[in-house]
Amino acid sequence: MHWRRIGRGALDLLYPPLCIACRGQVAEPGSLCAACWQTINFLDGPACHCCGLPFDLDPGSETLCASCIADPPSFDRARAVMRYDEKSRGPILAFKHGDRLDLVPGFVRWLYRVGQPLLAEADLIIPVPLHSRRLWSRRYNQAAELARSLGKSSGKAIDPMALRRVRATPSQGAMPSASARQRNMRGAFQVPDSYGAAISGRNVLLIDDVLTTGATVNACARVLKRAGAGKVHVLALARVVRPLTAII
Repeated sequence: MHWRRIGRGALDLLYPPLCIACRGQVAEPGSLCAACWQTINFLDGPACHCCGLPFDLDPGSETLCASCIADPPSFDRARAVMRYDEKSRGPILAFKHGDRLDLVPGFVRWLYRVGQPLLAEADLIIPVPLHSRRLWSRRYNQAAELARSLGKSSGKAIDPMALRRVRATPSQGAMPSASARQRNMRGAFQVPDSYGAAISGRNVLLIDDVLTTGATVNACARVLKRAGAGKVHVLALARVVRPLTAII
């Protein structure tokens, strides 16, 4: 450990750690500077017990949002670290599309902290998969990178092959509405027959980078439960929060 600290100190002298948002110098790799920290909207307040939609006031820990009451999602609970907005968008898109895998350790520290209640129930961590064509163009699945690192941090088993994306779909961001996103996800995911026994009766923690309407993780959860999964929880780095709307 002593030599590791010396090596880390020497590396920091050569390559000082930079803030993941503004690229100013910080004390620890994969962290935010004090100024950028103040701009990030972390979702650590009252929220829907099921989907994690933030509430302005605290109505009680078991309260559900209107959408989860009217149309309960297939997943059991979903939580995200921060709002996806103009302040968090840059680092997340850099990670997602800009080969910034150096951001993974810092992101996973946040996921680990926020996801403790979900991790406690999880038997298996599964990332939301990419279709093979999109994986080929991007070269890596950002959700799988988060899941792999979170598995190491938590000691939980991870299996990136237990859920497959079998149908190439247009980007969810290109869909004009929540209902269009739901239609876009129909038949998109599958649990391979060889993984049925591995899924059956186990609680799954599904990892994604950004929740928009929740249609993607809802479709994944539906398929996992059809394969026999017990509970399916969702943990994401960020989520879109629209006023007076819910996740589905």
